Amino acid sequence: MVLDLSSPAHTLWKTDLYRIQLEAPVPIPILCDDLLPDRPYFLGQDYHGAISHIQAAQLLDTKENGAYLVRTSRSANGEFYTLSLKFNGKIHHYKLYFDPDGALYVGEKRYDCARSLVADGLVTMYIELKAPTILQKLTSVNYQESPYMTLTLNKRKLRILSKQNLVKQNALGNLNDDNGNNNPYTTTDQLSAQTLNDKAEKPHLFKLTTFKGLNWCELCANFLWGFTLQGKKCDDCGVIAHIKCSEKFANDCIPDLKYMRGVFGIELTTLLCAYKANLPFVVTKCVAEVEARGLTTEGIYRLSGFADEIDAIKMAFDKDGEKADLSMEKYPNINVITGALKLYLRILPVPLITFEVHPRLIDAIQHNDMDVQLTSIKHALLLLPKSHYDSLRFMIQHLHRVARHAPINKMNALNLATVFAPTLIHHPPNIIPDVRSDILLLELMINKCDGVFLKSQSP
Repeated sequence: MVLDLSSPAHTLWKTDLYRIQLEAPVPIPILCDDLLPDRPYFLGQDYHGAISHIQAAQLLDTKENGAYLVRTSRSANGEFYTLSLKFNGKIHHYKLYFDPDGALYVGEKRYDCARSLVADGLVTMYIELKAPTILQKLTSVNYQESPYMTLTLNKRKLRILSKQNLVKQNALGNLNDDNGNNNPYTTTDQLSAQTLNDKAEKPHLFKLTTFKGLNWCELCANFLWGFTLQGKKCDDCGVIAHIKCSEKFANDCIPDLKYMRGVFGIELTTLLCAYKANLPFVVTKCVAEVEARGLTTEGIYRLSGFADEIDAIKMAFDKDGEKADLSMEKYPNINVITGALKLYLRILPVPLITFEVHPRLIDAIQHNDMDVQLTSIKHALLLLPKSHYDSLRFMIQHLHRVARHAPINKMNALNLATVFAPTLIHHPPNIIPDVRSDILLLELMINKCDGVFLKSQSP
């Protein structure tokens, strides 16, 4: 980030942290003109070879704050490099960490050269020296009391959050009678559904970001200081925060479509929040086509369509969204539609049956009693995020309808389970999958779908 002091923005919002950054010392490299054969490719002329801390201090002693050099510490037997830096009138020595690509790093931050690291470090050190009370507030700020939350930029977010809270309160109120007592006619399914609905919260997807221009934290309203990777930005909603402040945000991310990159390969809850939908339109549109013209097609879901046409459907969904054309005139081969649907489910970052819930489902089918199996599966499924639960229920109910046409399409519950096991269930790389158990689980869910899922609340 380059600060343009002549810019009109310079005088707009001059917070204390911004003012302090402008006062911070700048990096002054002490260059070495000698040709050093052992100079690493990722270090420049500020590298002085194997010199002691005493020699480094002598070179820096008469220089201004911000002067620095890089050396190989003699006491380290050449195993690591040391940054010697003058700050606040004293000489400081820091171990330099670097990855195999030669990028220097401090914590999560990566720097392409020592000068960038020193520039960023000097600002941070100066702010820590001059504004310790402000920094202490950053770690104790309350998200709901953030001053930024009162600004115009977040009024839309506040309205949406308030509406969501009102819906939850009304739902809880419906579980009580007029006197505020627990309704004796409330069923276990209703209570379980309410628990499931509360899982619609979505965490922010924060990533370290280098910002251009002036930026302020949307939690504490303080300036994001530094010259590179100043803070974190949510990939889904665009909210900006200090690295420490990002840890304080509630799970109230409201994804914005302008940050979405298509629909395939997008985390399911993120996609549904962005489109304000209950089910992914890729699934609903593909299922609608299959049920309209594919239920009696022999080998439905088992046979694959042409890869080029499947890619074309993927591109159409990514580009046109819900308006993607899947009509008979456009794609007469229904196997292309089923191939696109399986591809969408297969490349979800988090599988429809999540890694956390899958072992519980496998445990559930180990019971000998069928009723106990169904009850155990039902309870395990309630641990899924709401978006996954609703989408899985929709798919399993669809596969149940496909299996009812097995005398014609030759795809009974077992055959469908065999096809969809690797699509709906993923296994961590270090786990040897028990494919047989996965197939038995899906076969049971398809055959007994009414017994393992809550009734849909949608009209």
